[in-house]
Amino acid sequence: MEETYVHRKLEAHKPFSTKQFFLQWEWLLVLILIGVMVLNTLLSPYFLNVTSLRDATMIFLDKSFIVFPMAFIMIMREIDISVGSTVALSSVVMATAYNVLGMPMEVAVIICLLVGALCGLLNGLLITKFPELSAVIVTLATMILYRGIAYIILEDQASGNFPEWFGFFGWGYIFGVPFILIVFVIIAVVFGLLLHKTSFGRRVFAIGHNDVASKFSGVNVNRTKLIVYTLAGVMAALTAVFLASRMGSTRPNIANGYELDVIAMAALGGISTAGGKGRLIGTVIAIFIIGYLQYGLGLINIPSQTLMIIIGALLLFAVIVPKVKEMRR
Repeated sequence: MEETYVHRKLEAHKPFSTKQFFLQWEWLLVLILIGVMVLNTLLSPYFLNVTSLRDATMIFLDKSFIVFPMAFIMIMREIDISVGSTVALSSVVMATAYNVLGMPMEVAVIICLLVGALCGLLNGLLITKFPELSAVIVTLATMILYRGIAYIILEDQASGNFPEWFGFFGWGYIFGVPFILIVFVIIAVVFGLLLHKTSFGRRVFAIGHNDVASKFSGVNVNRTKLIVYTLAGVMAALTAVFLASRMGSTRPNIANGYELDVIAMAALGGISTAGGKGRLIGTVIAIFIIGYLQYGLGLINIPSQTLMIIIGALLLFAVIVPKVKEMRR
C-alpha cells in the first residue's frame, strides 16, 4: 500500500511528456473507433449519418450500464458472470408484478431494481463470507440460479403488454437526444467521479493492488466489495428496465451472453484483468467501439459467429498489447 502510494505521488510529479500522453491506451482506442466508423461506412452507405449514429445508441447502450460496476469489480481483481441472468430475473419479476399481480408499472419498476440489488448483494455476501471460493465459481452458480428462477416464474413464455409510457425508456427522446444516451452520460459521469475522485474509488484500487495489505491499512474490504457487487446488481436491473422497454416484452432467455460483452468492453477499455489498474474514459470509448461494430456489421447481416470472432480478437488485442509494452520496459 505504502509503496503504491509513493509510486503514485512520484508519477504525479513527473514532468509532462507529449509522447507519453499520446501513447496512452485511450488514444489507441480512439483510432480503433475511427477505424470501425470508416469500415462500417464502406460496408454500408446508410451507416454514417447523424440519425443512424444517434438511434444506434438505443440498441446497444442498455448493456453499457453494467460495464461501469463491472470495471470496479475487475479493478478489485474479481469478476461477476451472473449479470446477464440478473437482467433476466429482474425483468421477469417486473413483468410478473405488473401483469400477474396487478401492481402499477411504477411499482413494478422499483421492484425490478430491488431484485437486482438483492441479486448483487447475494453475490457480494457469498464472496465475502466464503473467501476460499473464487468469484468465478460463486457467480457461475448464481448465474445458473437466477436464470433458473426466471424460467420457473415465466417458463418459456413472453410477458409484455406494458403501458405505453413505459416505451419511452427504450425509444424516447428529449430535445432530439435519445433518453437512454442522456442516462448513460449521467451514469458514466457519476461512476467516473466515484472511481477517480473519491476515497471509495481509492479503496477499490487499493483492494485490487493487495487486498490483504488494504485490510491492515484500515480498508473495510468486505464492505467495499458488498457495495460494488450490489451496484452491479442495480445496474443490471436498470438494464432490464431499458431492455424490456425497447423490446416491449420480456422472457427468461433475454440478455443471454451479456456478461461476455460487458467483460469484453471493460477489458478493451483498459481495465486490467490483474486488478488495480484502469480508467473509465477508456471503458466509455470501448462501449462505442463494440456497440457500433455490432450495429454496423448487423446492417449488412454479418453472422453472429463472425461478430464473436471479431470481438474475441479485439479482446485478445486488449490483453496482449499492455503486456508487450511492460516487457519492453
